[in-house]
Amino acid sequence: KKLCPQFHLSLQSGCDETLRRMNRHYDTNEYRQIVRNLRDTFPHCAVTTDIMVGFPGETEEEFQQNLAFAKEIAFAKVHVFAYSRRPGTKACNAPHQLSNKEKEQRSRAMIAVTEQTMHAFWQQQVGTVQPVLIEREVAKHIWEGYTGNYTPVHVYSEKDLHDEILPIKITETADTHCVGVPAEGSFPF
Repeated sequence: KKLCPQFHLSLQSGCDETLRRMNRHYDTNEYRQIVRNLRDTFPHCAVTTDIMVGFPGETEEEFQQNLAFAKEIAFAKVHVFAYSRRPGTKACNAPHQLSNKEKEQRSRAMIAVTEQTMHAFWQQQVGTVQPVLIEREVAKHIWEGYTGNYTPVHVYSEKDLHDEILPIKITETADTHCVGVPAEGSFPF
């Protein structure tokens, strides 16, 4: 009860070969099991992550494994970034550096997949009532807040809702957020 159901678990890559080259001390099976355990314990929790594309030596097959794993885990949000050389690191001088063009293409592909999983996660919440912490007015009478699993929600109200935690029924999704309406009743929190 003391935890928000939003967990950021850095992944870096959904390909075991790439993880080994990165010197990561976990693999996709271990990561998959941790996510299963979290979802069994915290239904509707958000699992977010960071995914790198274009690490030296990443083949097309490895990139496809990375994409497939991101899709399988169905992340609620992903920070996608392309590998960039950092002087003094082992990877900086590693063979098989990818071109900027390849890294950009892979970034766009990964972003497309992870935006789909984000929207699917939001869609699962349509029809539910969630406690939403209202943070700010983003347009006249449109208030933005976040659920406990860090889903952004917009609510229409002529009343000042700033800094309130309100029961909100999620009614639909939009490109950058969910839309909700104040719900009747209260929460047991």
